[in-house]
Amino acid sequence: MLTVLVALAANALVATAKTVAAVLTGSASMVAESAHSWADTGNEVFLLLAERRGGRPADPGHPRGHGRETYVWTMFAAVGLLVAGSALSVWHGITELLDGHASGHFAVSWVVLGAAFVFESVSFTQAARQARGRGRHFGMRPLRFVMATSDATLRAVFLEDLAALAGLVLAALGIGLHQATGDPAWDALGSVAVGLLLGAVAIVLIVRNHDFLVGQTVPPGLWDETLALLLGHDEIDRVTYLHIEYVGPMRFFVVAAVDLVGDEQESAVAVRLRRIETDIERHEPVVDAVLTLSTPDEASLALHAERVRPSR
Repeated sequence: MLTVLVALAANALVATAKTVAAVLTGSASMVAESAHSWADTGNEVFLLLAERRGGRPADPGHPRGHGRETYVWTMFAAVGLLVAGSALSVWHGITELLDGHASGHFAVSWVVLGAAFVFESVSFTQAARQARGRGRHFGMRPLRFVMATSDATLRAVFLEDLAALAGLVLAALGIGLHQATGDPAWDALGSVAVGLLLGAVAIVLIVRNHDFLVGQTVPPGLWDETLALLLGHDEIDRVTYLHIEYVGPMRFFVVAAVDLVGDEQESAVAVRLRRIETDIERHEPVVDAVLTLSTPDEASLALHAERVRPSR
């Protein structure tokens, strides 16, 4: 939540400054950056909703919580970035490229770009700090962790802030070449470049949210961890079936077929299964576990031969 709030405040300030600069200078790159920052500001509202609604506890209608709402709202944010940021920037850049409109007041653009870079850097630093800390736990670099993690909000803020910094560089390059050559086409091309960058980021976010919405399973490393957790329980002898899927950021739903230690009557076994399920659910990130009995002829599962870093 802190990461999203920092990003929201930074984007709102930057968007206002860029809009004023766009009006004063008429720069196509600055118009693109204004659209980018306003899209990011609106997206942070979606991300706030994602954090609040996705974090609601389980209820009778949603026995495994509301975690998947996080992916719905971050999907809206990604689509907003694609339409309000990318499409508008490309369209405006192409329009200016055809019209050949020259801008002025370059000093205003440079001041606003410099200030924007500072604010965006503050927001990105917060997101990068969170990604670095959590990625270190799994031995992963921040960018790799961001692409793999089930935390859609962190991924959105990190990539949007990274794109914001890169977009400022592209806008500065377009404005600088316009000022140096006197050719406004460079400014227009800067707008197109910013739009294409935003489109690429939006598509990445849409694809990753789609993966989790349709029930992506956990990677082999986390599958191994969960199997080891089950096999490590004092009352479980074998595990013959294991299904794990995300029900939200860092939240799992686990279904397993197990062979219990000993040989008891059905009523006693049912009580033991419920007790073991409760034990398993005490371990994060498992939010729900359903156990059933294995048949004698079912083969035992084994850990993967090659360990793969988990993505939480």
